[in-house]
Order: sequence, then C-alpha cells, then structure tokens
Amino acid sequence: MDVVLPCLDEAPALAKVLGAVPAGLRPIVVDNGSTDGSPELARALGARVVLEPRRGYGAACHRGLLAATSDVVAFCDADASVDLHDVLALAQWLSDGRADLLVGRRVAAPGAWPAHARLANAALSLPMSLAARHRLHDLGPVRVARREDLLALGVRDRRSGYPLETVLRAARAGWRVREAPIAYSPRLGRSKVTGTARGTLRAVADMSAVLAYQGWVR
Repeated sequence: MDVVLPCLDEAPALAKVLGAVPAGLRPIVVDNGSTDGSPELARALGARVVLEPRRGYGAACHRGLLAATSDVVAFCDADASVDLHDVLALAQWLSDGRADLLVGRRVAAPGAWPAHARLANAALSLPMSLAARHRLHDLGPVRVARREDLLALGVRDRRSGYPLETVLRAARAGWRVREAPIAYSPRLGRSKVTGTARGTLRAVADMSAVLAYQGWVR
C-alpha cells in the first residue's frame, strides 16, 4: 500500500518517519517546496519522492494520489506525530469491508495537540458527523481509502481544506466514513498550520470556504 507523505521542510522528522516504515507500506514523499534538503534526505532514506511546486497541503496530497499505484492509498503527516504501523491497522478496516474511508482519531500525548487546534477540530466534527450519519470526532492526520474511488470524488481544494472536503464528498457519495484511534505524539519541527497564528487563520479560512461551497454555511 502506498502512503502519501506531504512534506514542507520536514527534515528533522524524516529520518524517524522513514526509518520505521513497516513492511507492506511504500512511502511517497511529496515535496511542496522545501528549502531544508527534505527531498534529498527522503531519497537517501529510500522513499520515492515527487515534487509539487504549487504550495498547499491539498496540492501535495493530490499529487501523491496521482503518483500512487496501489489500490488502497493512505495519507499521513510527515512530522513523526503518527506511527506508520497505525496506518496499516486502519487499512485493515477497508480489507474487512467495514468502511470505505477511514480517518485516524487522535489519542494525543500531552502537548501534542494545541488547545486551539482541538477547538477548531471539535467545531468541524459536527458537519462531518451530520454528513456521514455517523459520529466522527476528528478530521485526523491520517486517511485511508481506495485510490480510484478517491479520484472519482473530484476534490477541488488544494489547501488546508482538502481533508475536510474529502470527508464531506465521501459522505455525500454514500461512503461509509468511519474513524479508529491512533496514537498521536508531539511532532518534530514546527507546524506550518497550528504552529503559527497565520497558519491557523489560513486553515480556518480554507475550511470555511469548503463548508461554504459544500452547502454547510451561507
């Protein structure tokens, strides 16, 4: 199974992430304009590296989806906050026929998940749950689904709203969207989203735009 790892200046974390890839996962590091040597390091550590010059989390995710070749594809942050063994565990839900889209629900270690990010996530859980007709608590740093089905969803956002739009479109298409717990550790390096006020505001704006054109707000 391919695991897409969007990457923007994640050199401090890549050695840990790529040094512990479990059998059965093929990492695709999608470099989104790093200036810290991340793509060169990822290649040296044995990962496939593709480049996405258009800045944005969604742009990197979509480029990785296009580059993937496996039937089932996972998306995971490249900041060492998630153990990739948990990604394999989520994929089992698809193999067992229990879900069409699996989202990792964070069980966070102390200090791993800032309070303002938790609050924003809690607010997003309501439209996600209503759309999926199933209680969802977390937009999650991990998502797993079948590649061709994901491409067919036609997700438009290429910024921070990409995961939210994926869940909303999947639910609207009748997918069984489910979540399963994953351990969530403090990231290595500084977050480009929750690590700065500017990043947080940008993510809120991106997700608000997704909610608007998906018909959840006017």
